[in-house]
Amino acid sequence: MRYVTDGEPAVGGVLRQRPEDFIVEEIPAYEPCGSGEHIYLYIQKYNMSTLDMVRLIARHFGVREGDVGYAGLKDKRAVTRQVISIHTPGKTPEDFGKIQHDRLQVLWTDLHTNKLRRGQLKGNRFAIRIRRTPIAHVTTARRVLEALTKLGVPNRAGEQRFGYFQNNHLLGRALVLDDASGFVNELLRPRNAADSAEGPEMLPSLEGQPHVPDELEARARELFAAGNVREAARLMPRFVDAERLALEELARAKGAWGEADARRAIARLGGTRRGFFISALQSAVFNRVLDERMGRMGPDGLRTLFEGDVAFKHENGACFAVTSETLQDAATAGRLERLEISPSGPMWGGGDRHMRAAGATDAAEVAALESLGLSVEQLRAYDARVQDSRSGLTVADAMPGSRRPMRVPVAYPSVSAGADEHGVYILCSFELPPGSFATAVLREIMKPERAGALLPAVLRAADARAATAGDAVAAEGSPGNAGTSLAWGTGEAERDGEDPARRAGLSFW
Repeated sequence: MRYVTDGEPAVGGVLRQRPEDFIVEEIPAYEPCGSGEHIYLYIQKYNMSTLDMVRLIARHFGVREGDVGYAGLKDKRAVTRQVISIHTPGKTPEDFGKIQHDRLQVLWTDLHTNKLRRGQLKGNRFAIRIRRTPIAHVTTARRVLEALTKLGVPNRAGEQRFGYFQNNHLLGRALVLDDASGFVNELLRPRNAADSAEGPEMLPSLEGQPHVPDELEARARELFAAGNVREAARLMPRFVDAERLALEELARAKGAWGEADARRAIARLGGTRRGFFISALQSAVFNRVLDERMGRMGPDGLRTLFEGDVAFKHENGACFAVTSETLQDAATAGRLERLEISPSGPMWGGGDRHMRAAGATDAAEVAALESLGLSVEQLRAYDARVQDSRSGLTVADAMPGSRRPMRVPVAYPSVSAGADEHGVYILCSFELPPGSFATAVLREIMKPERAGALLPAVLRAADARAATAGDAVAAEGSPGNAGTSLAWGTGEAERDGEDPARRAGLSFW
């Protein structure tokens, strides 16, 4: 894999050893006005997916899930803060009881006149700890992050877009191809650690340990493969919700399930879940376009335009075709240097529902689509099914096309190091625009396939130092390493049973 910071060594390490190692705070696009039919909540969730949060909120307020609005998906294994809206005409927050949940906290409430829509945010702030790496690597991490503020970071869709088993894009492809049986088999087949060790582009995981199904889930998947769907549905844990819903529907079949049963199972999942799979497919194609360009041109491919490209304006998201006149314009080079514009890649839509590139650039984008077993004609056929009211598909199933910048700016970078009772860590903080993934930044810093396995002796030594470092920090306010600082608390809050917000150090903001 090529990197923008190819000249810098790998930091290595792992992410998300615990939720409070990965903190995300949404930057709202606007403030609620104080009146209207929509209740606005500023929510902090701990180790909970956005969809789980939406379901919980909908139940509490007695509304449909579609009446709950949010600007963007936030990581599950993390501590995150974001605004959501709930459509409750004629009611105010005081008409509802307090939300009681050990992993959810309401930080403020207000009213507004409209539903919060996807993409209605300025960006996200991140504070992320890298663990299991020597603390001396903090200087390398700082250099990489500072370089990315000048050059931009490759706007790769992160591995979380593709799910625990890194197969969401394959499920999306089955939906586009109208392959109901293939979808069900991909969703429910037995899994092992190798399924989630690498992403759809065969990139090493940043989290160290791949996801492995728990005993009940693994047994349910084995029963499904053996044809015992009813017992599989009984055993599948409730938190594995898409799989459980599909199995419950298949279990209604008289005898062995067939294509019609698979279609009912897909319908049971709902348009929102299906839409996530479609989005993952679009992201997988974009990643291939991005990687092919960087593999062919190196980092310069992200800060250079060629005739036939579609350029992206970071100020307002507008796109324009790159012509020979564009390249001859003396201002173009300066705009690229200042990160005002960048080359873009396709988020393929139903047929031509996005601005197409031209020439060799368009050919490369079509080739990336075909490498995943799809054609432009098949996308058009899927779009026609979505438009057909008899298909059972909804607007949530639509595959709107757009252009995505191949690089994005990184703002307000900060790198420090410290230690707590879990060991030493490197803390990286920064802001990204909407729709961009912090893991793209962390991959540039960690370069996992270059880092290899750190020597066990090094890790043991780091952990041994950490055993006393937390106490030393509590006493002295510093981990005792020259040039570093402890950005968050010592971990005493966790031992004392304090709430996850304070334990995670969210007062950092």
